[in-house]
Amino acid sequence: MTDPGRGFEPATGDGMEAPSGRREAELRTAYEGLLQIRRLVNGPAGAAVPAPWEVRQLPRAVALVLEAAGIPPSALDAEGRRTRTGYRVAASGSGPAAGAGHVEVTWAGPPGGGAAEEEQERLTACAAVLEELGWVCLLYRGPRRRRFLEVEPPR
Repeated sequence: MTDPGRGFEPATGDGMEAPSGRREAELRTAYEGLLQIRRLVNGPAGAAVPAPWEVRQLPRAVALVLEAAGIPPSALDAEGRRTRTGYRVAASGSGPAAGAGHVEVTWAGPPGGGAAEEEQERLTACAAVLEELGWVCLLYRGPRRRRFLEVEPPR
């Protein structure tokens, strides 16, 4: 939701489930703002290339694109347990492309909820949405054979 002084905060998959209603309008406004900034900053490249502020705030930018595309974010309860299956966006800490300028997108859910069985299909859908907006996505298999996307800006 909107935090005074901070603006709209997209769902990264590590927060509590947000109530809909007003959030949908805020999400639409934030996403339209992202596209408008891209058009203004990128000139002829327009909306197909991430703007510099997106690169500086990579987890936020990637989460905004995924949420605006209607892909559900994962969610946690007050005790930090997963309550919903969906994407999770986090700064990359390991993996082949680890380092600054990368985020990791995983498909997370409650234990026994089936997230592992659907992760390849769902992460492929996440990659398609992100690549359409100029992000570079690579699908990897990590620990315990779980898949994840490394997302980075184009070079």
